[in-house]
Amino acid sequence: MRLPMKEFLIAVVMVGSAFAQQPAERSKGPAPALPPPLFFKETWKDGPGNVPVTQAFVTNPDLQLKTYGDFGVTTEGNVAHIWSGSCLSSCVLTLNHKDSYVDLTGKARIRWYTKTSGFHEVRPVVKLADGTWLIGDHVDANVYEYHESEFYLAEVRWLKLDMPKVQTKGVLLEKVDLSKVDAIGYADLTPGSGHGPGGYSDVAWIEVYGKPVKREASGSN
Repeated sequence: MRLPMKEFLIAVVMVGSAFAQQPAERSKGPAPALPPPLFFKETWKDGPGNVPVTQAFVTNPDLQLKTYGDFGVTTEGNVAHIWSGSCLSSCVLTLNHKDSYVDLTGKARIRWYTKTSGFHEVRPVVKLADGTWLIGDHVDANVYEYHESEFYLAEVRWLKLDMPKVQTKGVLLEKVDLSKVDAIGYADLTPGSGHGPGGYSDVAWIEVYGKPVKREASGSN
């Protein structure tokens, strides 16, 4: 049976409206998680020649520096950077935010600008809120020139780190909880050989992307 023209047009409009609504209905669901924000960045102040690095060379007023080894700071090559050539053994440098821990789960990541010499490598180091130290299997070793690199913490595998000895312990951990990290930095596990090629690492800047977690009043120091 043929419909009158008016009823036919109404039916066409209703069918078209139903199809138009389907994509919107299919798109319903949880929104994708936003990437973690920039938690901190450190670029270092210029060093006169090559001098031991101290808190005075930290540009970000919210960060506190800790060093385990004889790092230097210099602007050689017109790039302010931390230099490990004077470290007599394995060495570690960390930064922690005065007011916040950081949640490094999910798509949290680190970006840094590094250069190395010889067989030196730059590895990530974290100190958890409970005092546990970890060192990661991710390495950057860019001998030719400074190189910007980025990696996700979720893809890193970790060993425990005995501090302040800077000694790795045990086997790779099956699981770690990075939801409350006190300090972030890096390690150079190879002793420096002083000036000249063959024995150092340079870290010019570091960015950490993660969600801040408020420090308890008793742990703010």
